[in-house]
Amino acid sequence: MQHDADVIVVGGGNAGFSAAHAAAERGRSVIVLERGEGPTAGGNSFFTAGATRIAHEGLAQLQEFVEPDDRHAVSTVPTYSEQEYLADLERVTEGRNDPELSAVLVAEAQPTLRWLAGLGLRYRLMYERQAYARPDGTYLFWGGLHVGNVGGGEGLVADHTAVAARLGEDVRYGHRALELVVEDGAVVGVVAEHAGERVTLRAESVVLAAGGFEASAELRAEHLGERWAAAKVRGTAFNVGDMITAGLAVGAAKGGDWSTCHSVQWDAFHPRNEGNLELTNRLTRQSYPLGILVNTDGRRFLDEGADFRNYTYAKYGKVILEQPGSLAFQVFDAATRPLLRAEEYEMPGVSELCAGTLEELAALMEVPAEQLRRTVEDFNASIVEAPLDPTVKDGRRSETTPPKSNWASAIAQAPFYAYPVTCGITFTFGGLKGDTEGRVLDAQGAPITGLLVCGEMLGGLFSTNYPGGSGLAAGAVLGRRAGTIA
Repeated sequence: MQHDADVIVVGGGNAGFSAAHAAAERGRSVIVLERGEGPTAGGNSFFTAGATRIAHEGLAQLQEFVEPDDRHAVSTVPTYSEQEYLADLERVTEGRNDPELSAVLVAEAQPTLRWLAGLGLRYRLMYERQAYARPDGTYLFWGGLHVGNVGGGEGLVADHTAVAARLGEDVRYGHRALELVVEDGAVVGVVAEHAGERVTLRAESVVLAAGGFEASAELRAEHLGERWAAAKVRGTAFNVGDMITAGLAVGAAKGGDWSTCHSVQWDAFHPRNEGNLELTNRLTRQSYPLGILVNTDGRRFLDEGADFRNYTYAKYGKVILEQPGSLAFQVFDAATRPLLRAEEYEMPGVSELCAGTLEELAALMEVPAEQLRRTVEDFNASIVEAPLDPTVKDGRRSETTPPKSNWASAIAQAPFYAYPVTCGITFTFGGLKGDTEGRVLDAQGAPITGLLVCGEMLGGLFSTNYPGGSGLAAGAVLGRRAGTIA
């Protein structure tokens, strides 16, 4: 049978390229079909900060494959064991994570990053996102998430693309895959659209790595709920579920939780707050554990300090979507404002409100001034005094309703700041059902010959929430596995 390649990978993001590299290393000829072109290539991977969660034994082990940095000599990086990784995954998904996929992820995340680093991807310690500078000039890392790509998502995609060129992978841009070709019960190819023409390409194996359905307002409304049609799409506009639909059409079973997703607090009023290729991840607002969140009624509605940001940020977008007008405000004062992430709160065009009094701030926010004042006063009066320490769950709580469990600081010192946030959707948790080797399974649990899946298309690892950085790790691990047998 005439094949265009041994392996076709659909999707040129982190997972797809990981699969392509693994196959190419084995001597397989590989075609990568990527819908984007130029700056729109790379899927959601381009829009990430590049943070990747791995188990490790501390700084000395990480220095074996991350880029050198003079700050390493004055840095403390706590160990993060496989047991802690698995416990975090089980805790934040409320036990709905697939145990077999989870075991593979936590065991192979670090070896997979070492493999990618050996191929040419560059990693570093994420000082600006995962460490606090201490008064003595040293750095302390926190939250179990310490490693990221040099250059963030843009650097990640650029490095993958360079590896693909060196390994001889045939990356074809501007190809929108639409259908799978099936003969005698096996998947033997892909039908794609390119420059207005339909193209059929054949291969022994097809690896699906084309992302979820978060960019389709219709599918969001159908599976997540009607309000989700209004969510802002943080990343690529191309993840509309084409290949999930194609997989289901050839008998693949649904996998994972189709009713929840990764969603964050996102700049509500920035004029280009969807698919922004220049600012990418900087439109998130992730210093919320240091302040309070209020809705348009001027009331708090969640525990901003329930856990480290890494374990809450991916679920709080949904909570904001459920507020009146799908809008909320992060509120800080002059004492807490300097602690916010500069890359997010001092970015070009940031939506920022500032006033000398709470009443003036409420007017800018267009919320009831008396209610905002009562909310702040009640919060301030209920704080249990303890040392503020953002590197640990410090127990400095406010015993109001809802409580704030950690990092409670009074909103008392003028000027006061508010940052309007809405729901930014990142990726959907539901996809196709696959096994730990990446093989797509049918309704009876049998593999569909010739069809594999990885990345955000593979359902089962996450539900309701996820530990920050585990998405890129899962894409690389399961992508490598799929490419190894493709």
